Amino acid sequence: MIQQHHALALQDVRKRFGNTEIIRGAQLQVARGERLALIGPNGAGKSTLFNLISGRFAPTSGAILLNGRDIAGCTPYQVNRQGLARSFQISNLFTNLSVYENLRCAVLWHLGYKYAFWRKLSALRDAHARAEEVLELIGLQRQRHTLAGVLTYAEQRALEIGITIAGGADVILLDEPTAGMSRSESDAATELIRKVTVGKTLVMVEHDMSVVFGLADKVAVLVYGEVIACDTPQRIRANADVQAAYLGGLHEEAA
Repeated sequence: MIQQHHALALQDVRKRFGNTEIIRGAQLQVARGERLALIGPNGAGKSTLFNLISGRFAPTSGAILLNGRDIAGCTPYQVNRQGLARSFQISNLFTNLSVYENLRCAVLWHLGYKYAFWRKLSALRDAHARAEEVLELIGLQRQRHTLAGVLTYAEQRALEIGITIAGGADVILLDEPTAGMSRSESDAATELIRKVTVGKTLVMVEHDMSVVFGLADKVAVLVYGEVIACDTPQRIRANADVQAAYLGGLHEEAA
C-alpha cells in the first residue's frame, strides 16, 4: 500500500467552507514513532487540519492516510477504531467522576466494542488493569479518588492525556497540551508527553516554542492552509522562509 512506512500522510488535502478555502493542498508525512509539532500563525488552519485528520470534518478533496488506509470522510468513531486518538483544547472530562472513573470510562468505551455481551466481566477486568496502568503512567495515583472537577489545571490536562492514550491508539493528536500552564507545569507536561508517547506517533499543535523544540522530532509549519516546511527543529529554526512567514523572533523565543 501507499506510504506503508508512514503512520500518517496527507496528500493534497483541501477544505472549503462555502467560497473560502481554508486548507489549500496540504501535504504532510509523519513516520511511525515520530513526534511532529504543527505550528503556524493564528488563522493558518491548524484546528481545521486537526479536525480533518480526526474525522470531525471531511475534506473537500485529497487523501488522508492512516497506516496506509484512506480515512478521509470517516467519522471520528471510525478513525478512532483504526488507531488514532485525539485530545482537545477545551477540557473534555467528566467533572463529577473521579480520576480513576474517568480513565475506566475511557478504557471501557474502547474495550466495550471488542467484547460480546456475555464477556462483560472480562471487559471490566481488562478495563481495571488498563486504567491502573494509565493512572500510574500519568502520575495521578494519589488523586485516584479525587473528582476531576477539583483537580488543578495541570492535573486535569494530565488526566486528559491519560484518557487520550487509554485506548491504546498508535497515533495521538494533542491540541495545545501545555496552553495556560506555567513554565514548571509546562516542563512537567512535556516530560509526561514524552513518556506516554514512547513507541507511538505524536502530532501536536503547540504555540510554546520551548515545548516544540524540546519535544518534536519534526516541525511542520502551516501558513494560509499550506504546509510550507517540514523538517527537524534545527533546520526549521534556520529556515529563512519560515522566519519570514511566521517565526520572526524565533531565536529569541527558543533561547
